[in-house]
Amino acid sequence: MKKAQAAMEFLMTYGWAILVVLLAIAALAYFGVLNPGKYLPSSCTFNQPGLSCVEFKVDSTTNNVTLVIQNGMGQNLKSLNISIGGDCDGSTAGDGALTDTEKEVFNINCGNPLTLDSKFKEDIIIQYISENDISRTIRGTISTRVE
Repeated sequence: MKKAQAAMEFLMTYGWAILVVLLAIAALAYFGVLNPGKYLPSSCTFNQPGLSCVEFKVDSTTNNVTLVIQNGMGQNLKSLNISIGGDCDGSTAGDGALTDTEKEVFNINCGNPLTLDSKFKEDIIIQYISENDISRTIRGTISTRVE
């Protein structure tokens, strides 16, 4: 009887210790200390080589997403239009074209207010017409914190 009682007390002691550790981890997760989104790097990528996102920023004061895109496709692009997610309007380059190796700044206005320091992850859709008058679409993603 004494061996069974000793074994039960041993298991109960470790059981309570494990329960306390689980509660501590749950509390850290609830308050956002263990949120991996805070530590992930910002990125802006496209699913097709040729266009590159040189620089990007999501601004909460202007509700704009600013993208600097460079054309490395080896051809000039016409009628370039960029849209981000569901609430951000499309944007056309200043002259509607992006020549080979040219960098262009695009400001895309978002309808809903952007919250400072929140995570912003949306799809990017770029529509353009190639030199051969063929309509194309490139998709990508942007993931960053709202500044």
